[in-house]
Amino acid sequence: MAPRPQARHRSQRRRIATTAVLLALAAVTLIAATGCGSSKPAYCSDRSKLESAVKDLPNAAKTGGTAGLQSQLKTIESDATAAINSAKSDFPTETSTLKTNVDQLKTAVASLPANPSATDLAAIGLDATAVVSAVKAFNSATKSKCE
Repeated sequence: MAPRPQARHRSQRRRIATTAVLLALAAVTLIAATGCGSSKPAYCSDRSKLESAVKDLPNAAKTGGTAGLQSQLKTIESDATAAINSAKSDFPTETSTLKTNVDQLKTAVASLPANPSATDLAAIGLDATAVVSAVKAFNSATKSKCE
């Protein structure tokens, strides 16, 4: 016995509706994967994260002492690595300087004694200033692509 015409039409409409929904989901996924049409490079968001992490360094050191400094340095190192990896082909000089300065700060913080003296902390301050300068130079170099 053949299906009634109404049942056959409902089945066809259901398949068409399902296909339309699947196509719409595929389009949404494709748009999301391409960054919603943004023409900004990936390093733009990486540099924003890094800048924020560097700005938080003094507060982390002030409120958390050496442990706070070490914790914030891990965040800076992670954010710097992301920025360096995403921008090194376009900005090799700035990313190389950034890496060198972050590595120097990391070494200085790692060598801090449990109860650092004012002299120990002054050395950290110089290395932190170098990182701030490197981040500013990186931001300046990438400004035209990111703003």
